[in-house]
Amino acid sequence: MEYDPASESAPDISGRGRSRGFSALRYKFENLFKSRDLYLGLFGIIAFVGTWHLLTGVLTLPRFEKLPNPVAVLTEFTSRHPVFGTSIYAPQYYLHILWSVWRIIEAFFLATLLGVPIGLFMGWKKVFKDYTFPILEMLRPIPVLAWVPLAILMWPGREAPIIFLAFLASFFATILNTLLGVESIDESYFRAARCLGSRPRHIFFRVVIPGALPFIFTGLQIGMGVAWFSLVAAEMLSGEYGLGYLVWDSYVLIQYPVIIIAMVTMGVTGFLFSLLIRMVGNALMRWTVREAT
Repeated sequence: MEYDPASESAPDISGRGRSRGFSALRYKFENLFKSRDLYLGLFGIIAFVGTWHLLTGVLTLPRFEKLPNPVAVLTEFTSRHPVFGTSIYAPQYYLHILWSVWRIIEAFFLATLLGVPIGLFMGWKKVFKDYTFPILEMLRPIPVLAWVPLAILMWPGREAPIIFLAFLASFFATILNTLLGVESIDESYFRAARCLGSRPRHIFFRVVIPGALPFIFTGLQIGMGVAWFSLVAAEMLSGEYGLGYLVWDSYVLIQYPVIIIAMVTMGVTGFLFSLLIRMVGNALMRWTVREAT
Protein backbone atom coordinates (compact mmCIF):
# COMPACT_ATOMS: atom_id res chain seq x y z
CA MET A 1 0.00 0.00 0.00
CA GLU A 2 1.41 3.37 -1.05
CA TYR A 3 2.07 5.84 1.73
CA ASP A 4 0.15 9.11 1.40
CA PRO A 5 1.90 11.95 3.31
CA ALA A 6 -1.15 14.16 3.09
CA SER A 7 -3.20 11.64 5.06
CA GLU A 8 -0.75 11.86 7.93
CA SER A 9 -1.67 15.44 8.78
CA ALA A 10 -5.28 15.44 7.65
CA PRO A 11 -7.63 16.56 10.41
CA ASP A 12 -10.18 14.18 11.83
CA ILE A 13 -13.52 15.42 10.54
CA SER A 14 -15.43 12.22 11.16
CA GLY A 15 -18.40 11.92 13.42
CA ARG A 16 -16.26 9.92 15.83
CA GLY A 17 -13.88 12.88 16.24
CA ARG A 18 -16.72 15.30 16.88
CA SER A 19 -18.23 12.88 19.36
CA ARG A 20 -14.97 12.70 21.31
CA GLY A 21 -14.76 16.50 21.37
CA PHE A 22 -18.28 16.95 22.73
CA SER A 23 -17.77 14.10 25.19
CA ALA A 24 -14.72 15.89 26.56
CA LEU A 25 -16.69 19.13 26.89
CA ARG A 26 -19.49 17.29 28.68
CA TYR A 27 -16.94 15.70 30.98
CA LYS A 28 -15.52 19.12 31.89
CA PHE A 29 -19.00 20.51 32.51
CA GLU A 30 -20.00 17.58 34.75
CA ASN A 31 -16.83 17.97 36.78
CA LEU A 32 -17.23 21.72 37.11
CA PHE A 33 -19.43 21.35 40.18
CA LYS A 34 -16.97 18.90 41.71
CA SER A 35 -14.08 21.30 41.42
CA ARG A 36 -13.19 23.70 44.20
CA ASP A 37 -12.42 26.42 41.63
CA LEU A 38 -16.13 27.12 41.17
CA TYR A 39 -16.70 27.57 44.89
CA LEU A 40 -13.56 29.65 45.31
CA GLY A 41 -14.82 31.92 42.52
CA LEU A 42 -18.22 32.25 44.19
CA PHE A 43 -16.54 33.01 47.49
CA GLY A 44 -14.47 35.72 45.79
CA ILE A 45 -17.63 37.35 44.39
CA ILE A 46 -19.36 37.21 47.78
CA ALA A 47 -16.29 38.69 49.46
CA PHE A 48 -16.17 41.51 46.91
CA VAL A 49 -19.85 42.37 47.39
CA GLY A 50 -19.42 42.17 51.16
CA THR A 51 -16.47 44.57 51.05
CA TRP A 52 -18.45 46.91 48.81
CA HIS A 53 -21.35 46.91 51.28
CA LEU A 54 -18.98 47.45 54.20
CA LEU A 55 -17.35 50.48 52.57
CA THR A 56 -20.51 52.13 51.25
CA GLY A 57 -23.31 50.98 53.54
CA VAL A 58 -21.75 50.40 56.95
CA LEU A 59 -18.58 52.45 57.36
CA THR A 60 -19.54 55.10 54.76
CA LEU A 61 -15.96 56.25 54.38
CA PRO A 62 -15.50 59.72 52.83
CA ARG A 63 -14.10 58.39 49.57
CA PHE A 64 -17.03 55.99 49.16
CA GLU A 65 -19.90 57.92 50.70
CA LYS A 66 -21.36 58.98 47.34
CA LEU A 67 -21.32 55.48 45.88
CA PRO A 68 -24.53 53.41 46.08
CA ASN A 69 -24.41 50.31 48.25
CA PRO A 70 -25.36 46.86 46.92
CA VAL A 71 -28.78 46.94 48.61
CA ALA A 72 -29.76 50.16 46.81
CA VAL A 73 -28.53 48.80 43.49
CA LEU A 74 -30.34 45.47 43.92
CA THR A 75 -33.53 47.23 44.99
CA GLU A 76 -33.48 49.43 41.89
CA PHE A 77 -32.60 46.50 39.63
CA THR A 78 -35.41 44.23 40.83
CA SER A 79 -38.14 46.83 41.36
CA ARG A 80 -41.26 46.80 39.21
CA HIS A 81 -41.44 50.56 39.64
CA PRO A 82 -37.76 51.65 39.69
CA VAL A 83 -36.98 55.15 40.92
CA PHE A 84 -34.67 55.87 37.98
CA GLY A 85 -36.51 53.79 35.38
CA THR A 86 -33.93 51.02 34.95
CA SER A 87 -34.65 47.50 36.17
CA ILE A 88 -35.20 43.98 34.87
CA TYR A 89 -38.83 44.96 34.25
CA ALA A 90 -38.01 48.01 32.13
CA PRO A 91 -38.01 47.41 28.33
CA GLN A 92 -35.57 50.30 27.90
CA TYR A 93 -32.93 48.37 29.84
CA TYR A 94 -32.99 45.51 27.32
CA LEU A 95 -32.97 47.97 24.44
CA HIS A 96 -29.64 49.34 25.68
CA ILE A 97 -28.26 45.79 25.91
CA LEU A 98 -29.40 44.88 22.41
CA TRP A 99 -27.85 47.98 20.87
CA SER A 100 -24.49 47.35 22.55
CA VAL A 101 -24.51 43.63 21.72
CA TRP A 102 -25.32 44.28 18.07
CA ARG A 103 -22.50 46.83 17.80
CA ILE A 104 -20.07 44.42 19.45
CA ILE A 105 -21.05 41.61 17.09
CA GLU A 106 -20.45 43.81 14.04
CA ALA A 107 -17.12 45.16 15.31
CA PHE A 108 -15.87 41.77 16.50
CA PHE A 109 -16.88 40.06 13.25
CA LEU A 110 -14.97 42.63 11.19
CA ALA A 111 -11.93 42.45 13.49
CA THR A 112 -11.85 38.65 13.21
CA LEU A 113 -12.48 38.63 9.46
CA LEU A 114 -9.57 40.99 8.83
CA GLY A 115 -7.27 40.45 11.80
CA VAL A 116 -6.88 36.67 11.68
CA PRO A 117 -5.84 36.39 7.99
CA ILE A 118 -3.48 39.36 8.27
CA GLY A 119 -1.88 37.91 11.41
CA LEU A 120 -1.50 34.50 9.74
CA PHE A 121 0.20 35.96 6.68
CA MET A 122 2.43 38.19 8.81
CA GLY A 123 3.67 35.16 10.69
CA TRP A 124 3.97 32.96 7.61
CA LYS A 125 5.59 35.39 5.18
CA LYS A 126 8.47 37.43 6.55
CA VAL A 127 8.38 39.90 3.67
CA PHE A 128 4.74 40.71 4.37
CA LYS A 129 5.53 41.17 8.07
CA ASP A 130 8.45 43.49 7.26
CA TYR A 131 6.07 45.75 5.35
CA THR A 132 3.14 45.72 7.76
CA PHE A 133 4.57 45.31 11.26
CA PRO A 134 6.09 48.83 11.57
CA ILE A 135 2.76 50.37 10.57
CA LEU A 136 0.93 48.18 13.05
CA GLU A 137 3.27 49.05 15.90
CA MET A 138 2.98 52.77 15.11
CA LEU A 139 -0.84 52.77 15.08
CA ARG A 140 -1.47 50.32 17.93
CA PRO A 141 -0.40 52.58 20.86
CA ILE A 142 -2.72 55.39 19.78
CA PRO A 143 -5.61 55.54 22.29
CA VAL A 144 -9.05 54.78 20.92
CA LEU A 145 -10.40 58.15 22.05
CA ALA A 146 -7.78 59.87 19.89
CA TRP A 147 -9.44 58.29 16.86
CA VAL A 148 -12.84 59.83 17.63
CA PRO A 149 -12.48 62.99 15.46
CA LEU A 150 -11.13 61.00 12.51
CA ALA A 151 -13.82 58.34 12.94
CA ILE A 152 -16.52 60.98 12.74
CA LEU A 153 -14.89 62.51 9.65
CA MET A 154 -14.36 59.18 7.88
CA TRP A 155 -17.66 57.54 8.79
CA PRO A 156 -20.58 59.98 8.67
CA GLY A 157 -23.61 59.07 10.74
CA ARG A 158 -24.11 57.87 14.28
CA GLU A 159 -23.49 54.11 14.15
CA ALA A 160 -20.45 53.75 11.90
CA PRO A 161 -18.01 55.71 14.12
CA ILE A 162 -19.03 53.67 17.18
CA ILE A 163 -18.51 50.37 15.38
CA PHE A 164 -15.21 51.56 13.91
CA LEU A 165 -13.83 52.49 17.34
CA ALA A 166 -14.88 49.15 18.82
CA PHE A 167 -13.39 47.35 15.82
CA LEU A 168 -10.06 49.16 16.04
CA ALA A 169 -8.89 47.91 19.44
CA SER A 170 -10.10 44.37 18.79
CA PHE A 171 -8.39 44.36 15.39
CA PHE A 172 -4.92 45.07 16.80
CA ALA A 173 -5.28 42.49 19.59
CA THR A 174 -6.40 39.82 17.12
CA ILE A 175 -3.53 40.46 14.71
CA LEU A 176 -0.81 40.39 17.36
CA ASN A 177 -1.99 37.17 19.01
CA THR A 178 -2.42 35.44 15.66
CA LEU A 179 1.08 36.54 14.65
CA LEU A 180 2.47 35.22 17.94
CA GLY A 181 0.66 31.92 17.37
CA VAL A 182 2.29 31.37 13.98
CA GLU A 183 5.73 32.35 15.25
CA SER A 184 5.39 29.92 18.17
CA ILE A 185 5.07 26.87 15.87
CA ASP A 186 8.17 24.70 16.01
CA GLU A 187 10.22 24.93 12.82
CA SER A 188 10.50 21.13 12.75
CA TYR A 189 6.84 20.88 11.72
CA PHE A 190 7.51 22.98 8.62
CA ARG A 191 10.62 20.95 7.74
CA ALA A 192 8.74 17.67 8.21
CA ALA A 193 5.88 18.85 6.01
CA ARG A 194 8.25 19.95 3.25
CA CYS A 195 10.18 16.67 3.45
CA LEU A 196 6.92 14.78 3.02
CA GLY A 197 6.20 16.72 -0.14
CA SER A 198 3.55 19.12 1.14
CA ARG A 199 2.88 22.15 -0.99
CA PRO A 200 2.78 25.67 0.52
CA ARG A 201 -1.01 25.74 0.63
CA HIS A 202 -1.03 22.38 2.43
CA ILE A 203 1.46 23.72 4.98
CA PHE A 204 -0.67 26.80 5.51
CA PHE A 205 -3.91 24.92 6.10
CA ARG A 206 -2.51 21.86 7.92
CA VAL A 207 0.38 23.33 9.92
CA VAL A 208 0.05 27.10 10.23
CA ILE A 209 -3.66 27.41 11.01
CA PRO A 210 -3.98 24.44 13.43
CA GLY A 211 -0.73 25.42 15.18
CA ALA A 212 -1.87 29.01 15.67
CA LEU A 213 -5.45 28.22 16.76
CA PRO A 214 -4.78 28.34 20.55
CA PHE A 215 -3.25 31.80 20.22
CA ILE A 216 -5.97 32.92 17.82
CA PHE A 217 -8.73 32.13 20.29
CA THR A 218 -6.78 33.74 23.10
CA GLY A 219 -6.53 36.83 20.93
CA LEU A 220 -10.25 36.68 20.20
CA GLN A 221 -11.02 36.67 23.90
CA ILE A 222 -8.73 39.63 24.48
CA GLY A 223 -10.19 41.34 21.43
CA MET A 224 -13.70 40.88 22.79
CA GLY A 225 -12.70 42.53 26.06
CA VAL A 226 -11.05 45.56 24.48
CA ALA A 227 -13.94 45.85 22.02
CA TRP A 228 -16.30 46.33 24.97
CA PHE A 229 -13.94 48.91 26.44
CA SER A 230 -13.80 50.87 23.19
CA LEU A 231 -17.52 50.54 22.57
CA VAL A 232 -18.43 52.02 25.94
CA ALA A 233 -16.12 54.99 25.35
CA ALA A 234 -17.61 55.54 21.89
CA GLU A 235 -21.19 55.28 23.14
CA MET A 236 -20.48 57.85 25.81
CA LEU A 237 -19.44 60.33 23.12
CA SER A 238 -21.84 59.75 20.26
CA GLY A 239 -24.34 57.08 21.21
CA GLU A 240 -28.06 57.37 21.69
CA TYR A 241 -28.63 53.88 23.02
CA GLY A 242 -26.29 51.34 24.57
CA LEU A 243 -24.77 50.50 27.93
CA GLY A 244 -22.00 53.08 27.55
CA TYR A 245 -24.57 55.78 26.83
CA LEU A 246 -26.58 54.58 29.84
CA VAL A 247 -23.53 54.97 32.11
CA TRP A 248 -22.81 58.50 30.96
CA ASP A 249 -26.44 59.60 30.94
CA SER A 250 -26.92 58.21 34.47
CA TYR A 251 -23.85 60.09 35.68
CA VAL A 252 -25.15 63.37 34.23
CA LEU A 253 -28.56 62.79 35.81
CA ILE A 254 -27.01 61.71 39.15
CA GLN A 255 -28.57 58.23 38.93
CA TYR A 256 -25.70 56.39 40.56
CA PRO A 257 -27.39 52.98 41.06
CA VAL A 258 -28.05 52.82 37.31
CA ILE A 259 -24.32 53.28 36.66
CA ILE A 260 -23.58 50.18 38.71
CA ILE A 261 -26.38 48.25 36.98
CA ALA A 262 -24.96 49.11 33.56
CA MET A 263 -21.42 48.22 34.61
CA VAL A 264 -22.46 44.84 36.01
CA THR A 265 -24.45 44.17 32.85
CA MET A 266 -21.37 44.89 30.76
CA GLY A 267 -19.30 42.52 32.86
CA VAL A 268 -21.82 39.67 32.67
CA THR A 269 -22.40 40.15 28.93
CA GLY A 270 -18.68 40.30 28.21
CA PHE A 271 -18.12 37.16 30.28
CA LEU A 272 -20.81 35.29 28.31
CA PHE A 273 -19.23 36.33 25.01
CA SER A 274 -15.80 35.17 26.20
CA LEU A 275 -17.31 31.89 27.39
CA LEU A 276 -18.87 31.37 23.97
CA ILE A 277 -15.51 31.99 22.29
CA ARG A 278 -13.84 29.45 24.60
CA MET A 279 -16.53 26.86 23.82
CA VAL A 280 -16.08 27.33 20.07
CA GLY A 281 -12.32 27.13 20.50
CA ASN A 282 -12.57 23.89 22.48
CA ALA A 283 -14.83 22.41 19.82
CA LEU A 284 -12.36 23.31 17.06
CA MET A 285 -9.28 22.25 19.04
CA ARG A 286 -10.40 18.82 20.20
CA TRP A 287 -6.82 17.64 20.70
CA THR A 288 -6.21 20.24 23.41
CA VAL A 289 -9.47 19.33 25.15
CA ARG A 290 -8.48 15.66 25.17
CA GLU A 291 -5.06 16.50 26.62
CA ALA A 292 -6.65 18.61 29.37
CA THR A 293 -9.02 15.82 30.37
